[in-house]
Amino acid sequence: MSVPPKTKMTAEEFVVWAEGRSGRHELVDGEVFVQAAERIAHAKAKLAVLVALQDAVRRASAPCHVLPDGMAVRVDATTVFEPDAQLYCGPELPPDTMLIETPLIIVEALSSTTGRNDALGKLVGYFRIESVVHYLIVDPDSPLVIHHRRGEGSDILTRIIRDGDITLDPPGLVFPLSALYGETR
Repeated sequence: MSVPPKTKMTAEEFVVWAEGRSGRHELVDGEVFVQAAERIAHAKAKLAVLVALQDAVRRASAPCHVLPDGMAVRVDATTVFEPDAQLYCGPELPPDTMLIETPLIIVEALSSTTGRNDALGKLVGYFRIESVVHYLIVDPDSPLVIHHRRGEGSDILTRIIRDGDITLDPPGLVFPLSALYGETR
């Protein structure tokens, strides 16, 4: 595991520093944080979200692209998060892109070490990005998704989903909660 640098850095410096390093890192107010190891439940939740989003994009024939963790988003000049999944729309980005500038949908799977930050700090941070319309927080242990959606002005609308469909409009995607958890869970 790499040791985070002791000096503060900008988003651009962080992206250069993080390239090719093992493990996951995020930058918050110029300070690098190493991400904790994941449980199998967390990894499976991330995979289920990726598959559900990709299937929904195909069904809707939406001009959107789904990305796994490893792709960063810039919140501001000194903060860079690495969500568990994200989606952007429009032309496909060049293959060497490392920072997604206009994500539309951001997804984080809860973990015991990051749950508070996902629900508070990242919620505030992600909605500072003008392009973000949807922020999903997925519970990997039980069928529960918290869907935060940008409303009018500074309003953030929240829906707690325990069954039924997850609707993400824009860009016009719909998939059942069971796509994340299966029918028997």
